[in-house]
Amino acid sequence: MGIVVVEICDGNAITALNLEELLEKEFPEVAVLTSDCLSFCGLCRVKPYALVNNRRIFGKTPEECLDKIRTAIKEELAVYQ
Repeated sequence: MGIVVVEICDGNAITALNLEELLEKEFPEVAVLTSDCLSFCGLCRVKPYALVNNRRIFGKTPEECLDKIRTAIKEELAVYQ
């Protein structure tokens, strides 16, 4: 398992992208977990989001959110270098 955990809700628009395949291939230190619900009621319907080490990352589109997730992962990994 990675040192950076990305959590997504399976009801969110971000699931249109295969985050597990994309991120775990690009960043071996990352583990992507999909949950039925992350308990942010209604948030998943409003805009794409994910949790990166418990920090909420938002975007207007799934692609924008993915870019922000990548940035957040790089910030988290910078601590270990």
